[in-house]
Amino acid sequence: MDATLSLDYKLGGQLDINRIGYGAMQLTGPGVWGDAPDRDRAKQVLLTAVEAGVNFIDTADSYGPHTNEVLIREALSSHYADLVIATKGGLERSGPNQWHSNGDPEYIRKAIDGSLQRLGKDTLQLWQLHRVDPRFPIEETLRPVADAVNAGKIQHVGLSEVDIPIIERAQQVVPIVSVQNRYNLAERTWEKVVDYTAQQGIAFIPWYPLASGSADLQEKTAAMAKKYRTTPAQIALAWLLKRSPNILLIPGTKSVQHLEENLQTAWIYLSDDDYESLSA
Repeated sequence: MDATLSLDYKLGGQLDINRIGYGAMQLTGPGVWGDAPDRDRAKQVLLTAVEAGVNFIDTADSYGPHTNEVLIREALSSHYADLVIATKGGLERSGPNQWHSNGDPEYIRKAIDGSLQRLGKDTLQLWQLHRVDPRFPIEETLRPVADAVNAGKIQHVGLSEVDIPIIERAQQVVPIVSVQNRYNLAERTWEKVVDYTAQQGIAFIPWYPLASGSADLQEKTAAMAKKYRTTPAQIALAWLLKRSPNILLIPGTKSVQHLEENLQTAWIYLSDDDYESLSA
């Protein structure tokens, strides 16, 4: 990260957020199934994040399912005025680690209303389609989302695990302000999407940001961590921040200690040479 790189981002050109946010998925049971085993501890993690300056929280109706959104409402509703809560819909659950896309417009309509109720909100600041369902054209799936935007139920819309053609088709139905794809130092399948979204003024939210990669890459990040007196995970996050100014981080954890370590990434300034070395 260099002196010209800001940690501030304006989502959809309207919502001011810190580029280091928090992903709440881990505050569920094993396999992202069921409620947090220790709800008080989970709430404390959320509160600690907010007190430390995080104002962008990412969740989904499928986390639990449903329990994660309820937890966020109980822990953070008194702080809602200062927060952007992003949620997702479009995945159904049948058990631990079981995920099934559902792009049926009627299901999406109910999912939006369910998230509003569980989060205790009149408007979802960012609602994201969790997965594209190949059984339904994206235009059909997003029709109730556009209706919800027009009704004031949703302020901004995002997508997850999509390529550029899908983004362009979606944009014909409703403005897209964010894309959430799997991307990290080790897995860069979506390089073109990162660049495209940056050009279009769309936020890119990498999920699974801390993949360790090959032995060679692990050795390189370990050496870089030693040089910067930090951890390999922090180096991986710092690389993402420097990769593109539209990247928003949502690392998740159940631990206050790990949360604080993730947030300390804000103070890691990778040199251009070190960034290029990691990128090679």
